Amino acid sequence: MQEEEPSVFGSSRKGDAWDWNFHTMSLFGLGSRNQKTFRPKKSAPSGSKGAQLQKHIDATLGSGNLREAVKLPPGEDINEWLAVNTVDFFNQVNILFGTLTEFCTPSNCPTMSAGPKYEYRWADGVTIKKPIEVSAPKYVEYLMDWIESQLDDETIFPQKLGAPFPSNFRDVVKTIFKRLFRVYAHIYHSHFQKIVSLKEEAHLNTCFKHFVLFTWEFRLIDKAELAPLEDLVDSIIQL
Repeated sequence: MQEEEPSVFGSSRKGDAWDWNFHTMSLFGLGSRNQKTFRPKKSAPSGSKGAQLQKHIDATLGSGNLREAVKLPPGEDINEWLAVNTVDFFNQVNILFGTLTEFCTPSNCPTMSAGPKYEYRWADGVTIKKPIEVSAPKYVEYLMDWIESQLDDETIFPQKLGAPFPSNFRDVVKTIFKRLFRVYAHIYHSHFQKIVSLKEEAHLNTCFKHFVLFTWEFRLIDKAELAPLEDLVDSIIQL
């Protein structure tokens, strides 16, 4: 299956970088290795709604109950919750893939694939309008650049408390999560044995379980998109 899909939005403007912390990574034990990441750490502005919700995420994740951790806190705005979690999951995938950059190379992974049946081509609808075949590391690089441009655009992810979210915000979030899933699919299909040799499979599985439960709770990824990891996804949802 080849992915030929333009972005759901037009051009974005780069705003001031947020400084998000990798709270979730320390909870999952992923901070122990000297990992290479694509992006610098960022933290929410002090006193912002995002910072408050991040504290809630940390507290509920610390309890070990991922099913409860993904649920919308009572009285909170759904868009605020989606926004802070989008950044959190972006950070998680960024760090996870960072552990594989010396193994996931253009020569080892000349296409962005998830097993023999699924291949993803890159297009953002702006700078690259026609889907192109690229190596897996190049695809992830394009993806992380693209996601960061969305996160830094205050017309999409507003930083000021009370600032409105755009009418297509949920579509933006769904596209981000759909594409982040492809990184997990590539890791499981192409690099799981390396993850095992690094003794990080428990961390990968926990991060992916959290990701699946969140996307399932808010119906962010169409089931057909999950086909490359269908059995694993079903086992997580049915637990």
